[in-house]
Amino acid sequence: MLEFIKYVVGQFAEKSEEVEYRVTENEKTVDVLIILDESDMGKVIGRQGKLAKSLRTIVKAMAQKQDKKYNIEIKERGEV
Repeated sequence: MLEFIKYVVGQFAEKSEEVEYRVTENEKTVDVLIILDESDMGKVIGRQGKLAKSLRTIVKAMAQKQDKKYNIEIKERGEV
């Protein structure tokens, strides 16, 4: 699942090699923190957050097969 998230984010981020992913996994939940440069925030989140919402929806549908819940949070480098 993380590979899928990295693929989608990499398609929109100009500095995809600088994107940082922090994953925390519990029994039923997986928290994914995506840390981006300021210049990539708008591209990855999309207009009115549509791209981020779509990514979360697809990941949620895929996660049902794994019986896990994924929480995706996107932050700007420096906020963390």
